[in-house]
Order: sequence, then C-alpha cells, then structure tokens
Amino acid sequence: MLEFAGFLPFLLVIGMAAIQLGLVGYAANQAGSAARAAARSESLAPGTAQSAADAAASAWLNPEAVGGGGGDAVTYTVTVHVPPVIPLFGDGWDVHRTATMPNDRENEGS
Repeated sequence: MLEFAGFLPFLLVIGMAAIQLGLVGYAANQAGSAARAAARSESLAPGTAQSAADAAASAWLNPEAVGGGGGDAVTYTVTVHVPPVIPLFGDGWDVHRTATMPNDRENEGS
C-alpha cells in the first residue's frame, strides 16, 4: 500500500501529460481545418475568412485567422490557444497552422 501511495503521483502526472498531448494534437488538427476553411472561404468571397475559421474549429479554442492574398493564391494562418492541464506548464501554448488556396476570384469571368 505504501509503495502504491508513493508511485501514485507519478501515475497522475503521466496521465495528465497524456491528456495534454492529446489536447495539443486536437488543437493542431482544428487549427489546420480552420486555416483551410478560412483560405478557401476568402478565395471565394472577401471578408469571410474569420467566420469560416470560427465555424470550422471548436469554439473553446477561439481561432484567430490572419492572412490574405492577392494574385493567384490566398494564404491564411490560424492560431489557437491550448490551455494547460497541469498548472505547472504555465499559460499554455499557441498552435499555428497555415493553408494556401488558389484565388478563385481571379478566374471569374474567364
């Protein structure tokens, strides 16, 4: 019993670290989806990138889309904030993903 009580904090930290790693992976996936949605939406209709990023990612991640484009392509970078599971890790992390889509507005009327 005493050995288990001594080992329990290590098991808890390992379990929480696994949960944190899963959250970071989920946030990276959501940021990538939001970046693709923002770039595609902006390539079709100007000014719609942020709303597309918000719709494509989980609301609690609060995605922020930054970018633009001209010419042949539209590029957007989406940043999401991953909160820490273990308070010792500080304030959390920001995950960035970038996507580029062809600018379909340039091809209209051809």
